[in-house]
Amino acid sequence: MIEFSLRELESFIAVAEELSFTRAAARLRLAQPPLSRHIRTLEERLGVRLFERTNRRVALTAAGRAFYAEVQPPLVRLEHAAGAAQRAAAGATADLAIGFVSSLLGPELTELFRRFHVAQPQVQLALHDRTPSEQLRAIAEGRLDGGFVGLAPLARTAGIAFVPWKREALLLFVPKAHRLARQRRVTLKAVAAEPMLAISAEAAPAFAAKVRALCRAAGFRPNIVQEASRAHAVGAMVAAGSGIAILPASVRPVTSRAVTALALRDRDALVTYVFAHRSGAVSPALRAFLDELGGSR
Repeated sequence: MIEFSLRELESFIAVAEELSFTRAAARLRLAQPPLSRHIRTLEERLGVRLFERTNRRVALTAAGRAFYAEVQPPLVRLEHAAGAAQRAAAGATADLAIGFVSSLLGPELTELFRRFHVAQPQVQLALHDRTPSEQLRAIAEGRLDGGFVGLAPLARTAGIAFVPWKREALLLFVPKAHRLARQRRVTLKAVAAEPMLAISAEAAPAFAAKVRALCRAAGFRPNIVQEASRAHAVGAMVAAGSGIAILPASVRPVTSRAVTALALRDRDALVTYVFAHRSGAVSPALRAFLDELGGSR
């Protein structure tokens, strides 16, 4: 396989297009002797003459014309590749893939995404609605750059960093006709015997563990009769009268009028949300996103 240097190929193309060693040297900002040397080295490697040279003119040989036709596309691709690498180093990646839990996609995150777009218009932000478990797998496998996974997992995943970004109250969601619906604040002990709806431990293990811990602290084991992978689905089941649920306050605006959300008197009825990303070196685009996230806290 014959190998060429990029400078030799650039020299050949410049002479082929200018048909003048003087103009080609000026175009490349190169002295004429090194330019002639590059062409001579290239001809020696190929074993053919690329140019006919006289005192009055320079012309491509048949071999030169054939070589010129074939060598242009690779050089164009190299230029594109170099530009892509430079843009990526500057943070201008094709996209930044970010996951989120649907219940968190409220005005706060929407405003964060808007500010990031204004600050980094060259970065295409791709958003993916995924459960916490799905996000963590995708981040570990490199399919997501990061994600709003809700609570930090109970067992930290090796190679993933977690950045706290928001604290939120947990509320008790009950059907509007529930006996406690007119109360402003309640304790979990008041609903200890009632059927409970919950986000599944498979979809959101950390949140499921938090709910169980709250119930345990209130002195009972929750009677979970039905589960769903999304908080919105749990809220819909509460509206249908299937039971009560402990859900984040951010779910309240998207629940039916048939649901009432009550404040909890119970201690530790709060959660801290985290943004997850691969630990270690991060891309410039992700660093810019983390800076924007930090500025929003």
